[in-house]
Amino acid sequence: MGVVIIVSIQEASVSFSKTTLFKDLSFNIHEGNKICIIGKNGAGKTTLMNMIVGTQIFDSGKRIELSGLTIGYLTQDIKFSPDQKVYDYLFSGLKVENQNEDSSYMIDMIAHPLQLDLENIMKNLSGGQLRRASLAKTLIENPDLLLLDEPTNHLDFESVQWLENYLRTYRGTLVCISHDRTFLKNISDKVFWLDRGKIRICPKGYGHFEEWSNKLLGQEARELKNREKILGLEEDWANRGVRARRKRNVRRLEEMKAERELLKKDKSLFEKNIQKMELEPMSPTLGSKVIAEFIKVSKKFTEGVRSKTILDQFNIRILKGDKIGVLGNNGSGKTSFLKMLIGDLQIDSGKIKLAKNIEISYFDQTRSNLKENDSLWKNLCPNGDYINVMGKTRHVCGYLKDFLFDPKDATNDVNTLSGGQKNRLLLAKTLANPGNLLILDEPTNDLDMDTLDMLEDILANYKGTLFVVSHDRDFLDQTVNKILAFEGDGGVEVYIGGYSDYEKNRKTSDIKIAKKQKEDRVKIKEVKKLTYKLQYELDGLPKKVENLNKELSEINKQFADPNFFSNSELRDVLLHKSSKLSQLVSDLEDRWLELESMR
Repeated sequence: MGVVIIVSIQEASVSFSKTTLFKDLSFNIHEGNKICIIGKNGAGKTTLMNMIVGTQIFDSGKRIELSGLTIGYLTQDIKFSPDQKVYDYLFSGLKVENQNEDSSYMIDMIAHPLQLDLENIMKNLSGGQLRRASLAKTLIENPDLLLLDEPTNHLDFESVQWLENYLRTYRGTLVCISHDRTFLKNISDKVFWLDRGKIRICPKGYGHFEEWSNKLLGQEARELKNREKILGLEEDWANRGVRARRKRNVRRLEEMKAERELLKKDKSLFEKNIQKMELEPMSPTLGSKVIAEFIKVSKKFTEGVRSKTILDQFNIRILKGDKIGVLGNNGSGKTSFLKMLIGDLQIDSGKIKLAKNIEISYFDQTRSNLKENDSLWKNLCPNGDYINVMGKTRHVCGYLKDFLFDPKDATNDVNTLSGGQKNRLLLAKTLANPGNLLILDEPTNDLDMDTLDMLEDILANYKGTLFVVSHDRDFLDQTVNKILAFEGDGGVEVYIGGYSDYEKNRKTSDIKIAKKQKEDRVKIKEVKKLTYKLQYELDGLPKKVENLNKELSEINKQFADPNFFSNSELRDVLLHKSSKLSQLVSDLEDRWLELESMR
């Protein structure tokens, strides 16, 4: 951890309308920190990020930053030119000194693992693709201070793991908001916990947070209890005293009354903070043991001369009580599979059988079932005050309270909610009557930890059949007993257990596949002629390698200078750059050999 303070927030207060979000907030960010920001939805995580960046106006207090500091910020709001190519959009993120004809390797290094087509037009990208493009551009900037707001949203597992590895080796300072607990454990060395308008700082990474926070909350509970006990004894003593003493203690009695009110307020806030959602177990009934069956199902999408196979002669029997996690790279067919299951997408061939009396509930990651300009109340109860919750009549305010919404906010429009609050509202709507087949497509996006815990508990007690699409590894481990993995080109594999079991079994399988591929390469004597695109790539590689070696040579000349190592800042920058360039040369040479072997 660095000792240099790069951003300092001093006695800052921020309020919206008449609500104070932060009061007299002070903290420092040191060079080299890897900080994760956590807190309940609405606690002010994004506001805190804006305070760090310098775009948030303070009611009072000040922000100080290190001179010359460069900042990169992945926000939820993505700005771009509609007709711009992805390549040009990413190119604009490069530092001026790196904007040259040989900079394509820097862009490829980031864009490829994030599955971005550099020739695509920005306006043609989906929401998820736009999000990945924005992430790539932020990383390409290579700033001193990198701020990421929910960077794993819309990423598949391979991309998440690549991002983890990238951030672990990132030499700058990192501040990250994420709901993905495994991701946070792997990338953080400090936690900023937003709790009731304050920052509580855990000096270790997220892996230590639960133990540390439980100790803090336990201590706070004991202190509140002691305050109440001492105040009660003092009040009793004052009230039972002789008249003359009571007269003398009128002022103290008034003070104790104010202390009692403050204690009541502190207890209420504490109890609200530790409150957990408690819903009745969902126990749908369905007589049939077999919920659904796919029999030799095939599905292919064709666009021009290109085609993509989603399923190829696919067979599976889905049983009552199955809890299935659906995995696969973006575009592999996960959502298409779910739409085939519920009948919203026609199959090309084969047959899908569904049990009689099946009742399907579908959580759509696009939140299409929420009406943005209607209130929370109207979204749950369009025509009244009461909602049917698994056969029981509930007042809408009471039901919203179960999902940690303040009843007074029930008449607010949905468009005033944060992303996490919208997901929580959609969960409330979906889980009111979950049916006997519950399908959740990326339900964990933007949720806070408490809501995730609540959802895990609900799904653990759910007696129906469950499908979950999620990239949250810890969440899948807690909720599913089977994994349906879309491998691409119509291949789908079934694994027993949660994500950890899948990863273990997949590694074993990958070793076998790699061995087989190596054997096949040895046997191959004739290969297909290089395509024009591959030939063009091959022709350009010698020049790229030559330019990189020239750049390395210039850096090595500086290493030879006896005074070089006295400048620690320049030394660290050039050592890091040298390492990256050497790796790129090695990668390009491997690619050169690979293409040459195909001639």
